[in-house]
Amino acid sequence: MLHSHPRMAVPPETRFLVPAYYRRRTWGDLRIESRRKALAQWIATDRSTKFRELKIDKDAFVQQAVEGPGSLGSVIGTAFRMYADRFDKARWGDKRPSYVKQVDLLLRLFPDAQFIHLIRDGRDCVASLKEMPWYTLDSFHAVSTWAEAIDAGSRLKRTLPADTYFELRYEDLTDDPATELKKLCHFLEEDFSPSMISPREAASVAVPQHKVWHSNTHGEVIRSRVGSWAGRLDDWEIALCEHMLGDRLESMGYELTGAPKPAKEHVVAAQKTMQKRKASRMRKHMRDRFNRLREPSPVGALLTSRQRSLAGVPRQRAEVAEPAV
Repeated sequence: MLHSHPRMAVPPETRFLVPAYYRRRTWGDLRIESRRKALAQWIATDRSTKFRELKIDKDAFVQQAVEGPGSLGSVIGTAFRMYADRFDKARWGDKRPSYVKQVDLLLRLFPDAQFIHLIRDGRDCVASLKEMPWYTLDSFHAVSTWAEAIDAGSRLKRTLPADTYFELRYEDLTDDPATELKKLCHFLEEDFSPSMISPREAASVAVPQHKVWHSNTHGEVIRSRVGSWAGRLDDWEIALCEHMLGDRLESMGYELTGAPKPAKEHVVAAQKTMQKRKASRMRKHMRDRFNRLREPSPVGALLTSRQRSLAGVPRQRAEVAEPAV
């Protein structure tokens, strides 16, 4: 829907932004051209990054990254800016479900970023995760994933400015796309475009055919998957979801079925999974806090006038403000 807007480009999911951030010490001082070149070549050629999904010229990207500002966010942002340039669009976005738990590092990379949190019924999310060909974890992890996302979103809603964080429900979006998208465009300070309501044409570009789990994006906006968890989850999974996620579900406007209390062993397994995942996140957070004390070069992007202003870079006399990322 966002990619269908005449000013916004949102590519298929890539996998280089977060890994590049956590490996930033590997690249050394990105104010040095050879270091920017090394990072850009990794982004463009490593099979794990999915750079190919952007369909931009590798050599041209490396060249622009080398010629661009010496910061981590600038090299990463250059790839997405070039993707937007493919469609003559002024703004770009990126999407991954895990980003809701990584907003702190994303703001370090792109301090003028805006965040859109699309929330769906946790039971539908658990059911969908179970069916994904790439998902190898169990239902306890799927339950934990949704709980963590909702908790992270609640913190962001409390702490981020109103012009930085926007929340909407999948069910509302599919029920009345025009109304919800008008609200979203207001948040983004963009004019609403009717083309956003029927995104199937853009899906042929923004959603690769091989991602069969996103096949519905190639058709009209429908509500057939809303509430489909009732026929896709086992009884014990429904009971577990409503027990572990009940308060969160109700706070987001979702009704509970009154399912019986889940078996004790299922509750214990879910609690242990949540505790282990929380401990893992805390360890990763502490490592990142330590690494911030000895970063080899600037992190924030310096590609727009607002980014440069936030970084304290003096404004050039002829510089014109670009729209925020």
